[in-house]
Formats: sequence, C-alpha cells, structure tokens
Amino acid sequence: MVSESTPEGGDTHAQAPDTAAIALQQGYPAHWEADVVLRDGATAHLRPVTPDDQALLLDMFHQQSENTIYLRFFSHKTTLTQRELERYTTVDHRDRVAFVILLGGQIIGIGRYDRTEKPDDAEVAFLISDAHQGRGIGSILLEHLSAAALENGIDHFSAEVLPENRAMLRVFVEAGYDVARRFDDGVVALEFSIDPTEKQRSVMIAREHRAEARSTARIFTPESIAVIGASADPTNGGHVVVSNIVASGFTGKLYGINPVAFEQTGMIHKASIQEVEDPVDLAVVAVPYDAVLDVVDQCGRAGAHAVVVVTGGWAEAGQEGARRQRELVRLARGHGMRVVGPASLGLLNNSGEHKFNASVLPATFRQGNLGLFTQSGALGTLQASAAVRHGLGVSTFLSAGNRADVSGNDVMQFWEDDDATQVCGMTFQSFGNPRKYSRIARRLSRIKPVIVAKSEVTGLRLPPGHTGRITEAPAGALDAMLRQAGVLQVTTSDQLMDLAAVASGQPWPQGGGTALVANAMALSRLMEDTAAVLGMDVTAVRDNVDTAAGGEAAVEAVAATLRELLTDPDVHAAVVSLIPVPGVSERQWSDAVLAAGAESGKTVVLAMTGSTEVRAPSYVYRDDQQRQLPVFLAPSTAVEALHRVQQWVAWRDGEDDKVTVPEDIDPEAAEELINEWATEIPGESLLTLDAERTRKLLATYGINVLPTVRFRDVEEAVAAAEQLGYPVAVKSTDRHLRHRLDLGGVRLQIDSPEQLREAVSSMRRTLPVGSEELDIQAMAPTGQAVVVTATEDPLFGPVLSFGMAGDAVKLLDDRAHRVPPLTDQDIRAMVREPKAARKLFGYEGQPPVAVESLEDLLIRVALIKDRHPQIARLDLNPVLLSSEHLTVLSADVRLGDPRERTDSARRAMRR
Repeated sequence: MVSESTPEGGDTHAQAPDTAAIALQQGYPAHWEADVVLRDGATAHLRPVTPDDQALLLDMFHQQSENTIYLRFFSHKTTLTQRELERYTTVDHRDRVAFVILLGGQIIGIGRYDRTEKPDDAEVAFLISDAHQGRGIGSILLEHLSAAALENGIDHFSAEVLPENRAMLRVFVEAGYDVARRFDDGVVALEFSIDPTEKQRSVMIAREHRAEARSTARIFTPESIAVIGASADPTNGGHVVVSNIVASGFTGKLYGINPVAFEQTGMIHKASIQEVEDPVDLAVVAVPYDAVLDVVDQCGRAGAHAVVVVTGGWAEAGQEGARRQRELVRLARGHGMRVVGPASLGLLNNSGEHKFNASVLPATFRQGNLGLFTQSGALGTLQASAAVRHGLGVSTFLSAGNRADVSGNDVMQFWEDDDATQVCGMTFQSFGNPRKYSRIARRLSRIKPVIVAKSEVTGLRLPPGHTGRITEAPAGALDAMLRQAGVLQVTTSDQLMDLAAVASGQPWPQGGGTALVANAMALSRLMEDTAAVLGMDVTAVRDNVDTAAGGEAAVEAVAATLRELLTDPDVHAAVVSLIPVPGVSERQWSDAVLAAGAESGKTVVLAMTGSTEVRAPSYVYRDDQQRQLPVFLAPSTAVEALHRVQQWVAWRDGEDDKVTVPEDIDPEAAEELINEWATEIPGESLLTLDAERTRKLLATYGINVLPTVRFRDVEEAVAAAEQLGYPVAVKSTDRHLRHRLDLGGVRLQIDSPEQLREAVSSMRRTLPVGSEELDIQAMAPTGQAVVVTATEDPLFGPVLSFGMAGDAVKLLDDRAHRVPPLTDQDIRAMVREPKAARKLFGYEGQPPVAVESLEDLLIRVALIKDRHPQIARLDLNPVLLSSEHLTVLSADVRLGDPRERTDSARRAMRR
C-alpha cells in the first residue's frame, strides 16, 4: 500500500516450514523473527522474507482488491510476473530488507525497504491484505523495518504515497516520527528520521499496551468456552473445570468436548470442537499430554482466541518436553491464539457480565477488587488458599503455569485498564522479561498498588518448565529494579495478603501521619517500637484507653478515642490494637472501629491481640453494609502492613518521570565509533578498548577521563610528566593492582623528575614480573573515591551500579543498582542508597563533595549504556569527588556482539 517500488512475500506460522530450518539459510537474520500482537489482540508471526515465499506472496496478491493493488503499485496489475516474485522475495538483509506477517499459514502483510543512493537512507513500501486492514499491521512492520535499518546503518526513511491512500499516510504520521511531506508529480513524498525519539517510543509503548491489554481482555471475557477433555469422572480435571464454570454462574455457552458421550449439568456435549458451529472464544485443554498439540491445532482452526492448557509434563520434563512446549506456542500463535500455561491451574473473572471460573481450584474466591497472578500450579494453589483464608475479594485470577506465552506483563497490561481491579498481587518464580516488567509495573504502580511475592533467588535461576535467559547481574539488581518501579515486595503469599487486605479494603492513606490506639500500654509500646524501626511518622498515641468496664462502655471508649484522633488533619491513618475484654465480642470491636474509620474516610486497621478466632495472620472483616476492615493478629504486623501501603502512596505522589538528557552528548558519533571497532570483536569474546579509544568514546557523552600516558622507559615517563605537569601519579597497568596503594601498585604526589625515577625503580622491584609497563597521570584534586559500573546483562539488559570505592564495595557489596532508562529521581535515589554514601554529604568533619557532578555523570553513563548495547561493560574506577570537582581517573570499556535486548524499540512477544 505504498510507493511503486515493492510488494513482498512470506512463509506461514501454524502450517509454515519450521522457522528453525529457514534460519539455517546463509545470512538469514533469525534474531529479527518475532511473534507480535495485533491491534485487536490476536497474534501473528513476523519474519524476514525468503525465496520460498513466492507462492504465498502470489496467493496474497490475487486476494486483494483492484483498489488496493492500485494504491500499492500506482497502476492496475492482474498478477505478478516470475521476475517480480523473485525480486520481491530475494533480499540481502542489509541494503534490501523485507518482512512478512503470517497468520494461519497465509501472508497478511509485507513491508520492505531498499537503500537509496544515499547510504543512510532507504525507501519503504507496504502491502496489507484487504481482509486484515485496520489491525495495526503497517505500524508493526514499520517498527521492525526501522529496527533492522538502524542495525544496518540507515537512519532515514522515504516513501511515496498516493494522496487518496490516507490509511498509509496515517501509519507514518501516527508512528511518532517527525514526517516531512511534499506533493510531487501526483504523489505525496514523505521523509523522516527513524532514530528513536521519546515521542516515537511513547507511541510504540501506547500501541503495545492497547494491543496486549486487548489480547488479555479477550481471555478474561469469553462469551463461549469449550472444555476439551471434559468427563463424567468427578476426579478428572476436565470435569472439575466444567463444574467450576457452571457453579460460577457463567452466562455464555459452555461446551464439553469428549468423543465419549456424557451429560453434565449446564454443558452442551460435542464429540470434537469441529462440531461446535458457533465461535469458541476460550478453550480449556485437559487431555492427555500426547493429544494436546493436535487439540490446540483444532482449536485454532475453530477460531478460538485462546487456549488454557491444564495438562502438565512439558519443559519441566526435559529437552523433548521443552521442544514440544515451543511447538505448542508456535501452533497457537500461528492461529492467532494466546496460550495460558501449559501446566496451568486455569483462570477466572469474578466480576462483570463475563463472570466465570475456568480453573481446577478447589476453593471459591469472594468477589472483590484484588487481581491475582501466579506461575506454577503449586504456587498458584498456595496463593489461592491464602486469599481464601484471609477473606480477600478477588476480581481476576490467572495461573500462567510454565509461562510459555501469557505472562505477568500481559496481565498487568489488562489490569491497568480494568476498573474492577484496584490492587494487583503477583507471585513469581522467574522473570521472563524484567526490563519490560519494570516499565509496565512502574506505569501500573502510578495508579494501583502492585504487590509482588518473590523469594531471595527469584530471577536468579529458572524453575522447571520456565524458559528464558539466566541473569549475570548483581544479586541486588532485581530488588532495585522492583523498588524503582514502585512495587511492594514481600516474600510469602500471607504477607502479600496482609498488604492487600489494607490496600483493597480501606481508603488509601493520603499521607504518612499515623495514630496509634491501644487498650494496653504494652501494645502501644510494641507498635511504637515497630513504627520507630520502620521510620513511620507517628503523630498521636493513645496508649491505655480505659476499657476495664467491659461491654458497650468499653466499645464506646475505643470508638470515641479513634473518632477524635481521626479529626486531626495531621492524622492520615490509624492502627488500633486491642486485647480481649469481658462482654465484648470481636465482631463488636470490628464494627466500632470500622464505623469510626468510615466516618472519617481515613485508613484504619485493627489488631485483635490474643484472638482465638482469627483464621490467618490477617483477614478482612465485613459488616452488614459490606464495608471492609483489615484485622490482624499481631500489632507489629498491622503497623508494618499499613506502613508498606503508605510507602506506596508516598512513592506514587512523589513519582517524577522527568529525564534529563544533557545537550552536549553525541549518540551518532558514539555509534559511528562503535561500528568502526565492532569488526575487531573476537566472536563471543569481548574487545577491550585501549586508553585512547576509551577516551574518544566516552567524550561523545561528555565523560572526560584524566589523561594517562603508558611508558616502559623512565625517560619517557619524565617527558610525559613535563607535559602533564607535576605533581603526578604512577600506577600499575594491572587492573587489580592499579588502585592498591598498600600493595605497591600506586605512587602518588610525585613532585620532581628525581622522585619519579625513584618511584618507577621501586615499583619495578616490588611489582610482579611482567609489570614493566606503567601508567603516569596528573594528580587530581583529593577527595572521596567512588566506583561506577555499567554492564549488559542477558536478562535485564543494561544494569548500572554505584558504590563507594574500597572495602564498602569489594567486601560488603554496598552498592546501588538501577536498570535504565533512569529518571532524575532514580539518579538522586541511587546516589543516596549505599550505606557508605553518607560520606558524600559531609562526614566526621569532611566537607560535602560535588554530588551534583556525580549525578550528572550517572545520567551520562546510564544514557550511553542504554543506547549502545554493544558496550558490554563500562567501569569508571575510581572517580574522585572533591567539594568542587569530579575527576574520572580510570575507565575500562569492553565491546561485544550486541545481545538482543529484552525490551527493544520494536514490539515482539517473548519467545
């Protein structure tokens, strides 16, 4: 649908040759392949075109209207010649690139670029199938063509479009690029830079959100459900799923699929899904392992939107199971379907007109506003039972099982737009794409609390059945990333429910001011101690409310005290802790506290210390009006749960997405240097840049390294010192010794040629054999030494670390970590996070250092690492900070083959 210069061709997805075989073709860029989510939530497969696609391309061409052909080729054509087919399907993946999008074995869209006579410019063209226009295919093709072009050194696109082709004109303009247009000889000529801008990225992210939210919404809102493997046997998983769907009050059509005829209340029996005449939105697959792939293929042919695979035995069973799991996903996505599982407990929607429970869970959730996501069946059962025991009301629940396709990222995209979900609870064993998770969670956390239960090793290793990359990042990187995203972290399902009880059952606190009320002084002291450790703002304490009289008088005494405190504008929340009193039931206490809190509209939690009725560490009490009050067993637990929710509110209210980009950086110059040196990268190993190259590369981002001269001959050192200016320092070239004054690897404050000669002679006597080469450097202003490191992690992408130089980092690992992109607020928090960072702000008589300069340096390091994944590692060690100056004394930069980022500038589903 653009320009005279091209159409294209493709392969299939569900019925296509396995793309692994295509990838064996010489020069085929397999890393460009991607599964994508279309605008309406369906999935499709995108890959580079191959010569084998000619028949598919011709078939696509013949299905298009005369108008579409005219808009694409600027003339009427009845067919494509063999020469044209060969041209359109034969590319070099550099100067000529073409992508096809396939669905159900058919090409539904094709886009290409051809490099023009200008080496950094290419002309683009698209053809979108009539039957699939309006599904966002053009935008997806443009994103992937742009990413491929940038990889090949092209940063500008041009196109020619007929004026009446408004749909394609919108694709370019709405992509977020700054498009220049002119009318020339009856066509609209377009030109634009494809370098990713913040506007373009935000447009892509918004489109990704809409598509993925819609894709997940289709799973949660079916109008018809088929359970394949339904059975009359009550011990069978399919029977349980059918029973739960019927019991949940599902109002749509429910089909039980089994070759053996049987009856089950509320279900329509069919021998196979092909016998179902009406569309099936959601298919639950509970058949034996060997039959799953055939059943999924049948579901796809029947037009199902998604399949929930309850059957286990996949990647957790070894390599063959992992291969079949990949084939399962390939089959489903080839038909435009999503996969929940395999080895899933199922899912449910507990609200609205599409209410249903397509799970094997034995317990029934109350209706409420808490959304739940979990991975493995065991953790799903644990999470579900905790929610039931705590009395939490649930809006939606999804067990991802092995997380082969639908993940927590997809569910968060849905929750962001789901009015029924106001609190989000997630239990993780692993993160398939933590960089994308961080981005989505941060956006979701700005409007709803996100509570994540994860163990200390979550994200560091993959559990059985889960696929993904293994991280090499520092152990604290994941926790730092979650804090950066505003996520509330806990370690158990019970702790998750503690926080959810406060966040889902009470108004969110509007500040940190907290009142403490107790009918025993020991309880108030316990709460005060807990609050002090947590750093809470306790604005009022009533530590011994007189409830000795018992009965209604005791209840009224507590209620009156609470009402009085809640009228104080400095009190935003209250914790009430009570021991049993004769003549007062727990229900009476709860009703009184709940009513007093409801009158004020402020957050109130109750701790029933000494209770024998509490079923869990906390539970949600509901009065006759269905108002909710979180009730805890321990006062300290109640205080901490409230505090964590207050922390989220403070993060939300203080969240600032401002990102400072210094005006003096030159990313294009950096990219040119990196591309020039990339040819020297030794395979999968790293290329260590020498001092001069390091200096040139870092200078493109305004990072200046103190000049260093390497020498062998002492007279060379004397000449260098004269040029640098005394005083100077001499350092070992060994990266382990060059910072160790105690091991003789450094000599400082050398003021004359005589001292220099003596220092060189002494170092050569004491340093290990092979240390003839030394470095000489001008002395920097004395100050506090810090270390800045940036690495490219296989799982996280770029990771930035910062700490104080010396033992604080080496022995205690006292470092702060962040995952770019970083806001100004992230940078400020990072500088202040290490425990030893107090030395930067004046410590034991030492003056404060130039923290603003340090923050500026971290901004630049974050930008260069985020924008250039070829930089595998960047070390600035040490960086000296005085009260007025920042000096980078040493830099180590290593280049590697850029690994595919888990959150790149093109939309792609996790594979």
